[in-house]
Amino acid sequence: MGFADQRFTVNLSILFTELPLLERPAAAAEAGFGAVELWWPWVDSPEPAQSELDALRTAIEDAGVRLTGLNFYAGRLPGPDRGALSVPGEESARFRANVEVAAGFAESLGCRALNALYGNRVDGADPAEQDALALENLVLAARAADRIGAVLLIEALNQPESPHYPLVSAPAAVGVVDRVNAATGLDNARFLMDLYHLAMNGEDLPAVIDRHAGRTGHVQIADSPGRGAPGTGSLPLEELLDRLRKAGYDGRVGLEYKPGDRPSAEAFDWLPREARRGASR
Repeated sequence: MGFADQRFTVNLSILFTELPLLERPAAAAEAGFGAVELWWPWVDSPEPAQSELDALRTAIEDAGVRLTGLNFYAGRLPGPDRGALSVPGEESARFRANVEVAAGFAESLGCRALNALYGNRVDGADPAEQDALALENLVLAARAADRIGAVLLIEALNQPESPHYPLVSAPAAVGVVDRVNAATGLDNARFLMDLYHLAMNGEDLPAVIDRHAGRTGHVQIADSPGRGAPGTGSLPLEELLDRLRKAGYDGRVGLEYKPGDRPSAEAFDWLPREARRGASR
């Protein structure tokens, strides 16, 4: 096993960002990849013009890559926001307005994974009320995902970089997964296991994998420290991904790392070109 046994997808919201959005799918294809994922690309607009949605859809289709993951609207990413769905007032309203737009866009490209970032704690808001609002909106998102045959992903971030985000451990995120599934009865909420964020939180990654692989709907990687490509930090990413496979995870692995001081196309030297489209399964 090893990297060559994985099916990778390139996150176009952190890689190839030196290019305009509509040029990134083709750049990923040129680098040898067949699948891409995205944070919600329109950070100020949960409901972009249909022409913008159509242009991005065409760029993805023309590049010959698959969209395998998409975030719901989450505010300014990268930036200080870490989601909108638990933020009272305008931000949670913007999230709700985005749910059907994002689900419809995902469905049009056969994307079957939608990620809903939980949202920061905010001054003056009762955490219990934020959690109740989050569950209400996650139920809405889970039902929209179910209508298109998709899973709803719940992600843990890391406390050093996201100090106001409440889900900063695997158990916290999995607990929300369980509450959403109990509320909907759909069983389509899953854990997004981002090994970089979990490492930054100091978690025992082999133990997390052994305990939660069965409820994991997607995996993302970057090396730590630094959030760079595999091999730039100290995480044994190849061993961890092998452990995930042995634990039963057979989904894709998102490359969500920073390219460093070089063009993104040069940030894949750790992975032979013939392995970039992944194992055939």
